[in-house]
Amino acid sequence: MTPQENAELLSALMRQEELLKQLVTAINKPKLGLHSEAGSCKIYCNRQHGGLWYTLNGEPNDVPQTALTGYLKELRFENTERRKKETCKLLITIQADRTYILESGYDTHFSKCILAAIATLTPEQLYSPITLQPTPGTTDENVLFCRVWVESELVMASYNEQTDWREVSKQALAVTKVANEIAF
Repeated sequence: MTPQENAELLSALMRQEELLKQLVTAINKPKLGLHSEAGSCKIYCNRQHGGLWYTLNGEPNDVPQTALTGYLKELRFENTERRKKETCKLLITIQADRTYILESGYDTHFSKCILAAIATLTPEQLYSPITLQPTPGTTDENVLFCRVWVESELVMASYNEQTDWREVSKQALAVTKVANEIAF
């Protein structure tokens, strides 16, 4: 390349970087004006109330959408009390038009599908939005699986009774943490 071509390429890359910074800034701005989306939205991922997932605003409200697309910001386990029993939940934080926090039992198929899929990804793959698609089990009406997509690619990750969930969980949490520590 000639010095002129190098200078033109460098100039184009600098313009592209500036546009990317402007885009990230625009995405991270809060919504202005009147709306009904303050704070985060917690979604419970189980088939307990007839649908695939639901929110609670006093009463369970079925979420009619069949997928959620956004940036995976955090995976974490939390001990909590449900129905007067101590239980462990997986909390999945997705940043989209607002912050969504998905809650699922730590040992459910929904959680296992997400953990297994995320554990196979690289931090760079998590720079792209992921799509979580709850999928009902076919033989048991209580079972809920989750398909994980990165862009238009389904993440294929299988598991069985011999899967070391402690290691899979550590890997999924580590990949998510690294992806969110690296600045764009």
